[in-house]
Order: sequence, then structure tokens, then C-alpha cells
Amino acid sequence: MTVRVLPVGDDALLVELASGEEAEALHAELLRRRAAGLLGACEIVPAACTVLLDGLTDPGRLASELAASEIPPAPPREQAAVEIAIRYDGPDLADVAAHWGVPEGEVARIHAATEFRVAFCGFAPGFGYLTGLPSCYDVPRRAAPRTTVPAGSVALAGPYTGVYPRSSPGGWQLIGSTEAVLWDHARVPAALLSPGTRVRFVPVEPSEPAGPAGTAGAS
Repeated sequence: MTVRVLPVGDDALLVELASGEEAEALHAELLRRRAAGLLGACEIVPAACTVLLDGLTDPGRLASELAASEIPPAPPREQAAVEIAIRYDGPDLADVAAHWGVPEGEVARIHAATEFRVAFCGFAPGFGYLTGLPSCYDVPRRAAPRTTVPAGSVALAGPYTGVYPRSSPGGWQLIGSTEAVLWDHARVPAALLSPGTRVRFVPVEPSEPAGPAGTAGAS
């Protein structure tokens, strides 16, 4: 694993990696080290191909260590997968099916058969960038973003799946909808999804509620 470690201010580091998979692996390793007392209390924030560490007591020493160390692949999480009920009724479902070269029903089958993992969070509180679909199913963003995307919209862009936690502008391809609450400030934790969380989408009929399907056993 090749990393580039950059100082950020007096007590933070930004670690740049070659891929999202490497960023996920480093994030998992840093969490393990912190839990084992091998890394001081700090904030660890993953992104697409970077990990930010803030609040370090000795960033120079850690920078040298990270540059020289081998990071193991991210282990599978032992926690049960979060299941999200979904109606595959998005307005861009036909466009995604055409891009994939499959019938619309096959888009739903492929998507629902995939176990996703939250790579990182951003854009809006509760919005997770989910990986898991093979690269052959990457889709481009819409040429003209929508000024309003309804809350609960399940969407694709590039290699990611995401669920809009609230109404907002957006340029992702909308393939479905859910009533699951992605962000609730009265809930602990407020976010339904966090980096590393396993996620499965459970199809429901249009007449059924598409809220959270619960938490399934590990699979």
C-alpha cells in the first residue's frame, strides 16, 4: 500500500491513498489501533481516497510510521447488516437499466443481491457512500442535476449507492425509494449508517411501507 502523508495544521494529518479500498483498510486499522490503546484519542475521518486524523499529540512520529507500515485489508465487520426496505420505483431506473444493458427488473435484482459497505459519509448528515457493486455497474451522474431530490431516494453515481436523508438538490441516478430515517438527532447514534457498516436493501412491493427492515443477522 502506497500512502502520502501530509501535515494539516499543528496536530492533524491527511493520508492520501491510491483507492477507496485502501482508504477503507487504513480506516479500519486506525480504529483497531485506537481501540487497543496504540493510537491516542483523535478524530478519524475517512473519505473517498483519504483519511484525516485530527487531534494528534505527535503527528510527526505517526506520519513516519504510516509511511513505512503495511496496512492489512479491512476485515469483515462482525456486526449484523443493516437492512433497508426499498421500492425500486425511481425515475431513472429505465436509464440505469439501459446503461447496464439489462431489463429494469434485473437492476433491482442485482442491486438487492449485493451486500454493501459504507465507505465514508458526507454531503449531508446521514448520507453514506456505499460500495459493493462491481465496477461494470458504475453509472455517470445525470447531465443536468435535479433542483430537488425527495428524502429517501436511493440513488447511484459512479461506484456508489446512496440514500438521500433529506430533500436536496442532486445529480445521482434515482432507482428507488425508502422510508428509512437516515438521520435523527434524537436517536443515538443519530446516523443510521456509519463508515464500515454493512448494508442490504430489501425489496418491497409498491403498496408496502419501505421503512427500515430491521437488523439482520450477520451473513
